[in-house]
Amino acid sequence: MPDVLDRSEMAPSILLADVPELSDDECLACLARAVEAHDSARLDEVAALIGRLAVTIE
Repeated sequence: MPDVLDRSEMAPSILLADVPELSDDECLACLARAVEAHDSARLDEVAALIGRLAVTIE
């Protein structure tokens, strides 16, 4: 096991190919609309948006 974990080479756990380049505010607004719709067909979109915001927070 390495002594130091280099996080710069780690990739996010969710690949964001389907999420366009959005600002944090736009991403949050899209997530709010997707959650408000209660549409289980949008779960992949919700997961990708959460993943995109989680990468920003890290």
